[in-house]
Amino acid sequence: MVDDGQKNGSWRRGAGARGRHAVVIGGSLAGLLAAHVLAEHADKVTIVERDRFPESPKPRAGVPQGRHAHVLLEGGQLALEALLPGFMAELRASGAPRLGQPSDMVQWQSGRWFRRTEPTSYIYTGSRGQIEHLVRERVLANPAIATVTSAEAVGLLGDASRVRGVLLRPRGEGPHAVGQEPQVLEAGLVLDASGRGSRASQWLSAIGAEPPEVETIDTGLAYASRIYHNKSDNLGSDSLGYYVFPNPSQVCGGGVLPLEDGRYLVILSGVRGDEPPIDEEGFEAFAARFPHPFIHDWMREAEPDTPPFGFRQTSNLRRRYDRPGRRPAGFLATGDALCTFNPIYGQGMAVAAMSAVALRDALAHPRRTPTTHVVQKALFEASRQAWDISAGADKKMPGAVGNAVTTRAADRLVGWYLARVQQRYPGDPVVGPAFRSVLTLTAPLTALFAPKVARSVLFGPVPVTPAEPPMTREPACG
Repeated sequence: MVDDGQKNGSWRRGAGARGRHAVVIGGSLAGLLAAHVLAEHADKVTIVERDRFPESPKPRAGVPQGRHAHVLLEGGQLALEALLPGFMAELRASGAPRLGQPSDMVQWQSGRWFRRTEPTSYIYTGSRGQIEHLVRERVLANPAIATVTSAEAVGLLGDASRVRGVLLRPRGEGPHAVGQEPQVLEAGLVLDASGRGSRASQWLSAIGAEPPEVETIDTGLAYASRIYHNKSDNLGSDSLGYYVFPNPSQVCGGGVLPLEDGRYLVILSGVRGDEPPIDEEGFEAFAARFPHPFIHDWMREAEPDTPPFGFRQTSNLRRRYDRPGRRPAGFLATGDALCTFNPIYGQGMAVAAMSAVALRDALAHPRRTPTTHVVQKALFEASRQAWDISAGADKKMPGAVGNAVTTRAADRLVGWYLARVQQRYPGDPVVGPAFRSVLTLTAPLTALFAPKVARSVLFGPVPVTPAEPPMTREPACG
């Protein structure tokens, strides 16, 4: 972390560590978990949040995607458990559905149904509001962590060499908030976890520092979600969810995922110019366009519980704070303020938790001084694999735009190999588990090139998969 008296931007608990204050901008998952880590090194951590925190597990106005589908990948589960021991048991006890992959889902991708064999990984599909609520209860129980809610960060205090706090303005309906002078909140460290819409680039420019380069890939993907009650006990099979994955030749997709309260969330997605409607009739009709009517048929039998809600901000965006530049000590970025992904891949919550683990490890490294630049690079690395997955897939989608869309010769060779991986993924007993471990962020991309996997990818046949939706699990072997 950042010591006011050190030019290299290092801050680690030890001699002279008393009185340190860190500010985290943003109180969603990334900000909460970062505050939890920083509280081990600072005497006080203040979370600044635009909204008021809800008392129950419900969506916040400042999280526009909060009403939509969220999954917690296995990499995020491991990270949350490492940060908050016992958390996964709490999540399960609160009713969050746990789905084994591929056994508990009826899935279609690239013209193939997935075999429903024994699970090799698990995801949780409860609402984001539920997960944030449980994390918030754990984190804010720490007396070293304070909150300032209904307040908006509007700038940084300091100069190009060092940040010394933030400028805040209250948010509210009253006229007192309009034109009011910003309040100063001094701190030795400011961590931006304000999300996709972060204005840190403008704040840095205003104090004479250099904003980061920004990489973008935008497929124009849009999605809409609606919650349903199921009239029967399950989805008409022994499965817990349905999903049709989009790809360059089948650009619309969607699924049915269980929530913690027994309801189901239906998500539909399409690309620029072919967005799913948010009127009731159009929403249902959109699902009829899938390669098989199993999702549409279920929707017609289920009972809607909410109107459809739409979401359009789905571009991949990465701010390159890891690259050299004239930036102040004492400023860091994490979560969506650093790297945000097309939400269709379900990576955001996992990367937020994994980034907090990276922050913890960088600050506690026994041999490396945790300068601002060192810690920021660690945060960047925590998000790299998720970016490679989402950005790599989105580059291939028709109509993708952005300054990071260009592919290199090496990308084409890797793309050829990954196309063979995806052909075998739905049914190959070697390739499938390896690919799932990469997609759930529990294994590096290099796991796909392990000798056993490579042999199946390069020389093995494309496995036979079900001709129709597999409504029952395959019997366990042995």
